[in-house]
Amino acid sequence: MILTLTLNPSLDRTIEIAALARGAVIRAARARLDPGGKGVNVSRALLANGVAARAVLPFAGDEGAQLVRLLAAEGLDMVTVPVAGTTRSNVTLAEPDGTVTKINEPGPALSAAELDTIAETVLAAAREADWVVASGSLPPGVPADVYARLCRRFAAAGLRVAVDTSGPALARALEAGPALVKPNLDELAAVTGRPLCRVGDVVEAAAGLRAAGARTVLASLGADGAVLVQDDGVWYGEAAVTGPRSSVGAGDAMLAGFLAAGGHGVPALAEALAWGAAAVRLPGSRMPGPADIDRAGVRTGAPDPARPLTVPHAPPVPEPVAPSPHG
Repeated sequence: MILTLTLNPSLDRTIEIAALARGAVIRAARARLDPGGKGVNVSRALLANGVAARAVLPFAGDEGAQLVRLLAAEGLDMVTVPVAGTTRSNVTLAEPDGTVTKINEPGPALSAAELDTIAETVLAAAREADWVVASGSLPPGVPADVYARLCRRFAAAGLRVAVDTSGPALARALEAGPALVKPNLDELAAVTGRPLCRVGDVVEAAAGLRAAGARTVLASLGADGAVLVQDDGVWYGEAAVTGPRSSVGAGDAMLAGFLAAGGHGVPALAEALAWGAAAVRLPGSRMPGPADIDRAGVRTGAPDPARPLTVPHAPPVPEPVAPSPHG
């Protein structure tokens, strides 16, 4: 069983439009409302494919109650923790070519007591779990080392911990030696402080995260596929995507597929790519089921270090926070 923790879940409204024009009145072609949050999406993807999963999440206010109702309607096994404030609502504007524009609310602040209750809830709910996935952005006021502290706490209980977050929260989480981290290109460039222009740059940056403490790095590269770096190998893979609808939640589906396939080696990488590509072909943050997943379009093998990325990524202004193995 795979347990997920989402500290900042959301209601995700996706609006499909012909084109985004700033300052204009835009008529929507379609709209949908989905339960959201990275860990929530991982659990939803696992549920859709018959993999045992349980979600732990705080909820607050009327929006939080609606989120819980939506998840219950999907049949998700979940443990909820009431907190003060209001669960956030996010808006995604999706254009026909797959371009998405996201507006994310900050979410409710969590007190130290609420965080402790959430951690205890995870430990109580994880007695049958193989993995705990701690993922997503941090609510306002939550310290950047929260995932590091949770990782140590969960690992001490014998759990393998996967972390999917960004910025200082990711940098601090590396110090706790998580079993797995899953950065995207922006997150990888930011946490290593290095430009990513070729596949070889990604491999070196992923090695930097391993040097900083992570045991496995699954780096999602968007349209360029993914790179997996583990103790016993480095692999690259890609999956063809025709008719993209929305990339929201695709990284979460990728992580779910990777863990569902055992979390190791080429078979898990191939499954991750198949699930992620399937999510891109679906509207909103709908998670793919077996009928949506096309494994025939996945290719894996050794990475070509010289292969250029479709969209190079440069680090932001702040100094690097994770070392490179090359100094």
